[in-house]
Amino acid sequence: WRSRTRRSCPPRTARPPATRSWRWSSTGSASARPPAPATSRRSGTRRSSSTSATRPASRRSPSTCLYSTTAASTTTTRSAPTSSSAASASPASLSLARPTRPSCSASRWIKEGSSPASPGTSRSGSTSSPTRGTAIASSRTMLLLLRRWTPLDPERMVRNVFSGEGPAGAAAASASGGPAAETKGKSGHDTREFRSIPASSGGGGNEPRRHTLHAMAAPPPPAGQTVVVPKPAGPAQAPPPGSQYGLTETKPPLPAKMGPRSGTAKIASTYDMVEPMSYLYVTVVKARDLPSMDLTGALDPYVEVKLGNFKGVTRHLEKNQNPVWRQTFAFSGAHLQASQLEVIVMDKDTLRDDFVGRVVFDMSDIPSRLPPDSPLAPQWYSLADAHGERFRHGHPLGEIMLAVWIGTQADEAFPEAWHSDAHSLSREGLTNTRSKVYYSPKLIYLKVSVIAAQDLIAADKGRPLAPTIAKIQMGSQIRRTRPGQPQGSANQSWNEEFMFVASEPFEDPLVVTVEEKVAAGRDEPIGRIIIPVASPYVPRNDLAKSIPSKWFNLSRGMTVDEAAAEATTGTKHREHSKTFASKIHLRMSLETAYHVLDESTHYSSDLQPAAKKLRKSAIGVLEVGILSARGLGGNKSPYCVAKYGSKWVRTRTLLGTAAPAWNEQYTWEVFDLSTVITVAVFDNNHLHHSDGKDQRIGKVRVRLATLESDRVYTHYYPLMALTPGGLKKTGELHLAVRFTCTAWANMLAQYGRPLLPKMHYSNPISVLQLDYLRFQAMQMVATRLGRSEPPLHREVVEYMLDVDSHMFSLRRSKANFYRITSLFSGVVAVGKWFDGICKWKNPLTTILVHVLFLILVCYPELILPTVFLYLFMIGVWNYRRRPRKPPHMDTVLSHAEQAHPDELDEEFDTFPTSKPSDVVRMRYDRLRSVAGRVQTVVGDLAMQGERAQSLLSWRDPRATAIFITMSLIVAVVLYITPFQVVAVVFGLFMLRHPRFRSKQPSVPFNFYKRLPAKGDMLL
Repeated sequence: WRSRTRRSCPPRTARPPATRSWRWSSTGSASARPPAPATSRRSGTRRSSSTSATRPASRRSPSTCLYSTTAASTTTTRSAPTSSSAASASPASLSLARPTRPSCSASRWIKEGSSPASPGTSRSGSTSSPTRGTAIASSRTMLLLLRRWTPLDPERMVRNVFSGEGPAGAAAASASGGPAAETKGKSGHDTREFRSIPASSGGGGNEPRRHTLHAMAAPPPPAGQTVVVPKPAGPAQAPPPGSQYGLTETKPPLPAKMGPRSGTAKIASTYDMVEPMSYLYVTVVKARDLPSMDLTGALDPYVEVKLGNFKGVTRHLEKNQNPVWRQTFAFSGAHLQASQLEVIVMDKDTLRDDFVGRVVFDMSDIPSRLPPDSPLAPQWYSLADAHGERFRHGHPLGEIMLAVWIGTQADEAFPEAWHSDAHSLSREGLTNTRSKVYYSPKLIYLKVSVIAAQDLIAADKGRPLAPTIAKIQMGSQIRRTRPGQPQGSANQSWNEEFMFVASEPFEDPLVVTVEEKVAAGRDEPIGRIIIPVASPYVPRNDLAKSIPSKWFNLSRGMTVDEAAAEATTGTKHREHSKTFASKIHLRMSLETAYHVLDESTHYSSDLQPAAKKLRKSAIGVLEVGILSARGLGGNKSPYCVAKYGSKWVRTRTLLGTAAPAWNEQYTWEVFDLSTVITVAVFDNNHLHHSDGKDQRIGKVRVRLATLESDRVYTHYYPLMALTPGGLKKTGELHLAVRFTCTAWANMLAQYGRPLLPKMHYSNPISVLQLDYLRFQAMQMVATRLGRSEPPLHREVVEYMLDVDSHMFSLRRSKANFYRITSLFSGVVAVGKWFDGICKWKNPLTTILVHVLFLILVCYPELILPTVFLYLFMIGVWNYRRRPRKPPHMDTVLSHAEQAHPDELDEEFDTFPTSKPSDVVRMRYDRLRSVAGRVQTVVGDLAMQGERAQSLLSWRDPRATAIFITMSLIVAVVLYITPFQVVAVVFGLFMLRHPRFRSKQPSVPFNFYKRLPAKGDMLL
């Protein structure tokens, strides 16, 4: 008695905007019903009902409804299509349609007007016998309608109420003005009911019929129809942590990505990692035979190079008619808007500068030159006045030597050229904008062993020798020994070894002073020696040989009183030092077999030893193209600094821009893949003679081992700044990175070699001493690079080398803790999986494990091959999901986004602290609470280890006796029982079914928990 058909809806011409829109169409049954006025349930206004052609009773079809709803609104708009045919007394089919996309949900409405026991009865007639549930629902509906609406809808009234389980359903029920419809779930589908009220005229009964709605897939919309689905209103969801700090892959038009010799790859092969940028270069070399402009015959010439609104000016030379400038000007291709280039020679004057002559170039006549070609030769050009005349009063205006060409940023003149975007800077400020290449000083460890001293004399005559120490100083590095033994003796012994950081050329000598501790805080020198740190005074130890020790004479030290007397009288009180001198026993050597660490070992860029003959050959070439940046914010003057190995590069400074485009490429030799290149962006604050520091914008690290060979990586890397106020994204840096391998055999062989030179393992340096040496090396590099021109300032070097990375940070402590937790998560997952196997949570898996276990026990030679084959299969399976992007700064791993402001403020605090006492007290209490939890965990671990030691220590004599007795029994059983039998019994016992398991702890576990530990011995 259920027949299902679907009927399409008539077209709509217009529809008022609404969140939920329905379209109605009616199909009649065998008996027709005359049209009657309808009453709107929401507004109470009358409207005419629709009519439709009658259909045969044999084609009775259930009602269908295509609907689309949103949770933002609960209003419903209904429109009744017009038809010339009469409507049926009881609609046999209702269709709701809305222009929606194919994925929208839809519904099928099936009428259940007749009892299953009477399938031949017509649904539209009044002779149908409804079930008991239908009668009860009909009577309840009639009572509600009589109470709420007058007059009733004579044709039909449809009520569609969504489930009231959520706020959307409750709002829909309240908006409809009636109780919620009965909702039935059938196989997980939505089921909704509506009741139609028959008209007073027509053959229908007065009982409302019951219609059930089932969800089904919606048909696709008509062809050419535009679907607009409104989004649900509500507050915007916050992005997941770290989502805005990811890499963005780009596809810039780089010659390296366009094939070997494409049309745009006309730039030099060494510059195929950047976008070619056009520049107009003008080199002003010199002039000759310039005319005199003053009455005195003097001439103070300078040159102006004008291109449209941009102008470059050379320095002026006083009283010189044959000046030499040798300056180059570079005009960006974006500034080439004029049709002519003017080179004007001017005379510097007090009131107004005088015009001497000029040379005009047509832009179309200027030649082009690319870096593979030789530099363009300058030529002599005759000067002319504004009218083109080359003579003035019968005398020539002179000549000027120029070189004019159009090139790219790969030109040799590019780094030293005066750029058109820096026209507002002075000559001194212009120096700080140029791109430069720097090299770190060559650092070597200096090892000094202070062995002993002889014939020491007290500083004051007539008293015994006080405890003595030896102070070793080289530059700002000072180390002291412990008091010598035996005390009070003239022959002291120390036997201590110290390491210093020296740099070539060795400017600071080594000063060894023996001091007498006269009183607290007062040390009197009793001998000193100054040794130059150079050969032959200090030998080099390239091959880790044994260096012989030497005795050195100590010159007599001066006390404070002797120094004051010498300053006033000019006499020396050390005449006896000519005949007698104390001696000190030293062993010194320059340890060139070590690598001097000036970076953290976790992201070091160089691991080669200091001695060149111990270094390995290069395995490849690293090329980095610093393309551009975006989103820097504000009016900045950004520049980039990149560091790999001992080579530092600095790009030019671009003025007043938040989206600079550098397009500079640099190359490094690669000796080890386990290294990291660091690129940082700074805001230049030294352009106008300011003493401020360059502002950090952000930095990027790229580990070379994560790069594929011969692949060009082009990405926007996020730049982040961690401040006391929190994490801030300061922009994005666009880089192109490529590693090219030149020695595959050496590269693969490196994975079996130690990370550092052999000397670090044969004669290791302690961790505390290594941290001290690293800090001294950082300071030495910063001092040396600060002397360059333009200088690489200390704040830049310290940020690149992470000077403060060893300072305490609660944020980093949490990050390291979660790193360890993540590391052991795999072990925990395996333990949970095995626990599920033992508890038979999945019987099929447990049975398979039983079978595999028995196979391995019977054929133990398959155990190791199975393990390694499993590892191989895991690696092959993970190859599809291998990382395709280089790693970058991970904010989620660093716990930078969720860090508490006070934790960040503590991280940026000075050492020693500069905070008020109450803040320090609060932080100290917080650290105590964290340390207390760590202390508890460490104590628990120590307790478990002490219980293991108690098994055979007889601290608990009964427990030890039980253990050794059981050990003897187990030894006998294992001796007489085959290994396969023992393994099978043990494995089946571990994998037994839960019904054979007890919920109480096992006997061995209880025995181990009862063993004594040393926790009760602590105070």
